[in-house]
Amino acid sequence: MSGAAENYAGVYDRSVGFGARPALLLIDFAQAYYDKTCPLFAGAGAVSALAAALELRAAARAAGVPVIHTRIALHPSGIDGGRFFEKAAPLEAFLPGRATAEFAEGLVPEDDELVVSKQYPSAFFGTSLASTLTAMGCDSVILTGLTTSGCVRASCVDAMSHGFRTLVVREACGDRHEGPHAANLFDMNAKYADVIGMDACLAEFAKLGGTLSVRA
Repeated sequence: MSGAAENYAGVYDRSVGFGARPALLLIDFAQAYYDKTCPLFAGAGAVSALAAALELRAAARAAGVPVIHTRIALHPSGIDGGRFFEKAAPLEAFLPGRATAEFAEGLVPEDDELVVSKQYPSAFFGTSLASTLTAMGCDSVILTGLTTSGCVRASCVDAMSHGFRTLVVREACGDRHEGPHAANLFDMNAKYADVIGMDACLAEFAKLGGTLSVRA
């Protein structure tokens, strides 16, 4: 057991588990993280996260689990990004007309998949996502996306704060550096969510397959 795990043991080690009706969130899988000329380029971590997210998406669709995408969409001036846009210069990659603002190659939302446009880190802040999930009867969210230390973490905290059981799939999240990635997974698992592996998530989708449409 590592020093951090030993220190947290018996204090922050509860599990919330899967809910009865989850939704899968794919957070900000944008071309910006895959373009080597872009300051947001996140390298191998982003590539492996996308591959895992696409596998989860296929399994979710087969099981009848709603799939929701988020993207950062800004006014040409960036004014609706407020202090976030002022602080984080690389957000210029998400200005209208930039190729880096488009969804990552291989990830095109299907017609029946919701796309939530946002201007701030959290998928919930300033959007109708929480209300939409409630209206859909979803009691839990499964998070994937980029980056672990940024928009995934912010969405995780807000999902929990809105009362949703929150799970984060470690292999389906990525960051530009392993340090922030690992630290934020550890912290989310300690306080806000269950950080789970691909196998556990795929097994849950397989179990749900054929049952969600009956409850819908």
